[in-house]
Amino acid sequence: MKLLLRAAAALLAVVLLLAIGFALDVGYGMRVHARFEGTISGLALQRPVMVLRDDRGVPHVIAGNERDAVFAQGYLEGSDRLFQMDLLRRFVLGELAEVFGSAALAQDRRERAIPIRAIVDAQWRHLAPQTRELLGAFSDGVNAAMQREPLPVEFRLLFYRPRPWTPQDSLAVSMATVLDLTDDWNDIADRDAAWHRGPATFARRFPFSDPCYDAPVLLGFAGMAPGPSCHRDARRLASELSDTRAPVGSNEWAAGARRSLTGRALLANDPHLGLRMPGVWYLIDMRAPGLHVAGATLPGCPGIVLGHNDVLAWGATSGTVTSLSVYLPPANLDPAGWQTETIGVRFHRDVTARYYRTRDLFGVTTAGGRFVLVRWDAYDHPYSSVEPIFALDEAGTIEAATAALSAFPDPTLNFALADATGRAAYVLAGHIPNDPARGRWFHPASDLRDRYPPYAFSRLPKVAPSRDAVVWSANNKMYGPSYPLALSPQFAVPYRAYRIAQLLRARRTYDVDYFTRMQLDVLSLPELELARDAGIAWNGEMNGASTTATAIERLRLRLTDRHTGRMPSVLADKAVLRDATREVALEPAVPWRIAGADPVLHALATLGINFLDGVTLPGNGDAYTLHMQSPGYSQSFRAVWDVGNWDAGGITIPQGESGEPGSGHYTDQAEAWIAGRLWPLPFSDAAVQSTAVDRLTLLP
Repeated sequence: MKLLLRAAAALLAVVLLLAIGFALDVGYGMRVHARFEGTISGLALQRPVMVLRDDRGVPHVIAGNERDAVFAQGYLEGSDRLFQMDLLRRFVLGELAEVFGSAALAQDRRERAIPIRAIVDAQWRHLAPQTRELLGAFSDGVNAAMQREPLPVEFRLLFYRPRPWTPQDSLAVSMATVLDLTDDWNDIADRDAAWHRGPATFARRFPFSDPCYDAPVLLGFAGMAPGPSCHRDARRLASELSDTRAPVGSNEWAAGARRSLTGRALLANDPHLGLRMPGVWYLIDMRAPGLHVAGATLPGCPGIVLGHNDVLAWGATSGTVTSLSVYLPPANLDPAGWQTETIGVRFHRDVTARYYRTRDLFGVTTAGGRFVLVRWDAYDHPYSSVEPIFALDEAGTIEAATAALSAFPDPTLNFALADATGRAAYVLAGHIPNDPARGRWFHPASDLRDRYPPYAFSRLPKVAPSRDAVVWSANNKMYGPSYPLALSPQFAVPYRAYRIAQLLRARRTYDVDYFTRMQLDVLSLPELELARDAGIAWNGEMNGASTTATAIERLRLRLTDRHTGRMPSVLADKAVLRDATREVALEPAVPWRIAGADPVLHALATLGINFLDGVTLPGNGDAYTLHMQSPGYSQSFRAVWDVGNWDAGGITIPQGESGEPGSGHYTDQAEAWIAGRLWPLPFSDAAVQSTAVDRLTLLP
């Protein structure tokens, strides 16, 4: 008995020691961060690289050649965002269960259905040797950071170490945004059900646009719809507000020099993506002979995705167009098309799953449990966006940028462009299949013999470069009735686009300050109209102090059943509107800053680990305002560029540059974000040197 008690005491002591060691390790991980100062030597560089960090921790890289600059970018992203990169890699490749166990198995099964590994391997084979070299330099930099910098706290909490980064991993994580912005089989499944109930049902359930608020950029201000003065009824408005898709979108606009108070072109961009910790974007400025580019990139990816170089700025919004074709399977699938994959599961034995894949098709199961076949250009003609992005980073004119974008694959994006000659322009870039279904229904199996090649880039919507040009996009229909191509089953409702055009039309000339204020605009056009229909006095602003804003959102949810996530069973008429308004009036008055508050959660919050969460954003704006904020989604950065005078513009992100709580730059931009401050991104040598807070030298 004594021996048993001693053994139990010894075991308890070991457990306590392990718990203490774990707590100390996690505590240490919460305090440490990547090195910001000093010298790091023995790196795979050809020449020394200087890294100067400004007052918010954004790195400014000064290198002797492009390869060394990209190596440094990999080192910095691997230093500041390693857990985010590894988690994103695991998500896209369907490897979360290796860390999170059986709780993540269902997610992995779903992700594995999309043949990302096959897509990435084919993308790699199509890359030019120089691009492969740059991707290799980036991954070398990430791996060097893994070896030399402290392990982020999340790895300590989860008891694992990341495997080395590969060039193919960068291609894989770049597919995350593609998947996020693609109109996929689940979107089409919803439309397919409505389509088979007849054209009238389909049009009511999935309005192509709102003709009262259309603002197609190809037609300019003259092509804007009448707006709130347009005759309509409450039924139509309720139908258009009932879309249950996540409000992933973006805003952008640009103006040529003749419309600018600065005498230079101006460009604004704020992509709307998932709100999480750390944020979607990593800010960086890179300089080498023949290259100087700054802005935002996706952690795990080289180059600048959205931003500017010495002479050109660009922004993007999702095209919300047809992306792929979906087919009902034939009675007899080719048995050779079935493949078995093994999925690792932590604390459990491996499991297997079978997937259907041929040379040009793959099979998926929709959220409703329907097995379908998918033909997608990203799979049977897999080209990465990495090369067009590199070319865009180095483009010297709008014409060069347009040439680079002619090779842009998926996702299809609206690009606003502005260059140092004072011109602004617009172009839609990406692959859109010439598919008669246009994402409205599933093809019968008999259509598998037909092919739907993408439209030629030359036929896609464009606004020619001009010093007089004013262009905009907010995921809305970009063309008028005379445009010959059918590009989308359903564009995003045009309320944000109309508001952008409305504010641009209100002035002859603009400056950085005006564009910045536009990004903070919280007027909701459709909800203002809804309030008028309900006889509620309100200015239409979803601002923090307004209790009426909260009531109007409650009314919208009641009328559209969005609070249940179902298709509206009864569209609003006067009686329904009156009854719903009466019910809402009986509910407590709550300021919008409280009702619309949006917590910024870390990925580990789902495990009950909340001390890594970010600063909660107070309610200000919603899915229909330019200052877009909706549960789990937000403007993911706000940028305004004064083209050629880059120090005068800026870019702000919702939380912070670093993914490490101990860095001091984990949430240090949240205050500026909430206040609407545009934070300068130093670009000139004088500005970079004068704002440098930390200096780090990387040596061969």
